[in-house]
Amino acid sequence: MVALRKVETRPGFVFDVSVAGDPAAPLVLMLHGFGVSRHLWDAQVEALGQAGYFAAAPNQRGYSAGARPDPADLEQYRIGHMIQDAMDLVEALGHGGRRFHLVGHDWGGSLSWEIADRTPERLATLSMMSRPHPAAFTRAMRDDPEQPHRSRHHKGFLEPDAVPKLLADDAQWLRTRHALNGVPPAAVEKHLSVIGNTEAMEAALAWYRARGPGHRPTGPVTVPTLFVWGDKDDTVGRMAAEGTGDFVAAPYSFVELPGVGHYAPDQMPERVSALLLEHIAKYPA
Repeated sequence: MVALRKVETRPGFVFDVSVAGDPAAPLVLMLHGFGVSRHLWDAQVEALGQAGYFAAAPNQRGYSAGARPDPADLEQYRIGHMIQDAMDLVEALGHGGRRFHLVGHDWGGSLSWEIADRTPERLATLSMMSRPHPAAFTRAMRDDPEQPHRSRHHKGFLEPDAVPKLLADDAQWLRTRHALNGVPPAAVEKHLSVIGNTEAMEAALAWYRARGPGHRPTGPVTVPTLFVWGDKDDTVGRMAAEGTGDFVAAPYSFVELPGVGHYAPDQMPERVSALLLEHIAKYPA
């Protein structure tokens, strides 16, 4: 059974976290990306909890109303703060002295690649959905003519009127994109219950607007890694996806899901849960 837990990491920062399983069991921390929320992982949190793990999926900085610095203060949305949030959550969940399993999607995947690079000793496994290794993505932006077009929305998110555009007509832009990527209507409503308001959307876009200081080249990852990519992903092309293996210096598994878009955990929950359970079981924490 998935439950909502309010987790305070420090004064003034309280995260909404979906949890399941025994808190003493090995931790699986799951980080969502843009356009969705902790609910992206609902099926996986439940499956992992039933399988004997302690699964936790937070609404991240800005998505949780209780952990939402002023989005106009972009310094509060630098990537280093989000990485620290993840590690603070591990500590607050009682696993500060233990290795854990990390799962990331989209922006949460970007954080996860960097955590694996900076502190590989903390991770038992890394599992990635729809977010190539940063070096593979950079190479694709240079060499794949399609990748800059797939990533064009990043520039649009920097425009001053991006939030009203995204939320216009009952968040039609998000609804359309989710539908094209196979996200079920019920899941769309769950995500919009979190980000379908001006305050949350401003904070979500602050992640993009604050990009810059804090980023650094990410080296080859030395943690056992699973990378799941849907061949209908509208933001990540084949070159970036298939090239990710060049930057993993550890056991590596690449799984392509035919007909699946950017939000595989929502579109194919049972398949994604099975892949995660298989990967995590190979490398106990």
